[in-house]
Amino acid sequence: MGHVAVCSRSTSRSSYAGIMVTMMLLLAYMPCEAHLSSTFYDKMCPNALNTIRTSIRTAVSSERRMAASLIRLHFHDCFVQGCDASILLDEAASTTSERNALQNLNSARGFNVIEAAKSQVESICPGVVSCADILAVAARDASVAVGGPTWTVKLGRRDSTSASLSQAETDLPRFTDGLEKIISLFDNKGLSARDMVALSGSHTIGQAQCVTFRDRIYNNASDIDAGFASTRKRRCPTNDGNGNLAPLDLVTPNSFDNNYFKNLIQRKGLLESDQVLFSGGSTDSIVSEYSKSPATFNSDFASAMVKMGDIDPLTGSSGVIRKLCSSIN
Repeated sequence: MGHVAVCSRSTSRSSYAGIMVTMMLLLAYMPCEAHLSSTFYDKMCPNALNTIRTSIRTAVSSERRMAASLIRLHFHDCFVQGCDASILLDEAASTTSERNALQNLNSARGFNVIEAAKSQVESICPGVVSCADILAVAARDASVAVGGPTWTVKLGRRDSTSASLSQAETDLPRFTDGLEKIISLFDNKGLSARDMVALSGSHTIGQAQCVTFRDRIYNNASDIDAGFASTRKRRCPTNDGNGNLAPLDLVTPNSFDNNYFKNLIQRKGLLESDQVLFSGGSTDSIVSEYSKSPATFNSDFASAMVKMGDIDPLTGSSGVIRKLCSSIN
């Protein structure tokens, strides 16, 4: 289907000994590195993107929180083995699911939405569009569905045949991580501190569980607004209600805007890993900039999402196209 690009190389037989001629002829038919392209499915499945968009819009209109969940799912996929849909794999005899990592357990969600979109695409183009690409497109469409920025999604990723629980636990940020740790985790994936702050801005939508912010609202630290902490305690008692939800952005929890950054400046970041972005450290100036310019934030967020989507994709003859996103063919 044209997935593998072939590089042409010319040789001069008179210039080399026989063995060199043979080697060069072999090189002539070795595949080049395949690259992602926004037009990848234009001929193979021209209605793929419209089909995904319709499916995602339906899901987000049914539950606004799903937009945040889908963006997070793409992020948690790309940080483990690259953007290869490994996070979507269920636990199986040959696979230890990444869903069981502390950073995903009982919090990663939206798997059914991706599976539904995959089913719709399979009905029009069987075995063509990867789950990894559907996840990347879904994140963009989810952003748009709640008023966030759009971007051109590069396509051509293929799906993994394995997952890595250990890498998920090592490479994904935790809600208790400090600033330097978070910057390091993003740097390991080729993303800058500015990319990290922009991507953290996705916390302008979505919700977090009480267990993830309980310590922060009860520790009486100087980096949290007392009134904000008091409000959050109503739904997050000291010894109960671990799964109780609170919006990451108290002001406009269902709209993609720059209020997240304004909240941080007011010491109203819900998670420790949010507030460390504005705590006297190296990223304070970026938070201030985004709090004043929603256009700059939107632009940087879109650029960072494209960069994140480029993390170690499987392309060409690597990987597979899964029939079901949750299992290996």
